[in-house]
Amino acid sequence: MVKAPDRVTIALDEETTNLLRDMKDDLRISQSELMREALKFYNRHKALFDSVDEEKIYTYVEMLSAGEHVILDIDHWILFLNLIESHPHKDEFWAMHRSVSQSHAEEFRRKNYDPVVVLNRLEACNLFKMSKTSETDFTLLPGYDVPKKFVKTELEDIFSKMGIGAEIKEDFSKLRVKILP
Repeated sequence: MVKAPDRVTIALDEETTNLLRDMKDDLRISQSELMREALKFYNRHKALFDSVDEEKIYTYVEMLSAGEHVILDIDHWILFLNLIESHPHKDEFWAMHRSVSQSHAEEFRRKNYDPVVVLNRLEACNLFKMSKTSETDFTLLPGYDVPKKFVKTELEDIFSKMGIGAEIKEDFSKLRVKILP
């Protein structure tokens, strides 16, 4: 004999009720089936939900959905930058990089981004890993020498164009950024 399913009563606010109704209609399944599938999905992926940085996910979605950013394998990134360093016209690349960085600064200024938001966005681009040592001091780990030069140049131009005072010091494998008052 098959056991009858357990019945559960839940209370939903208006927004959640509308969401349930819309999803049920879109998927063409019953409310019960939708709830069973949602619970199974959450259970299979709960480790992912626990480790997610919502702000970083929002940044990824925003950047990728606009079509102005790409996901690039780090080995390809290093390959491109190393090729540029050995190219006879590398100075032209660095001049164009400065121009692009200044365009980013104009956009960041228009959106009223503060220096920490700028650093977080560039970290989301995987240009470096960042640790905050104080409210105004940050350590950036770009991983390799050529990306370190790329990031330092970009930050100098962005902060300068935004009117943000910053000291950027280069260590052997790190960049140390101090936002000035």
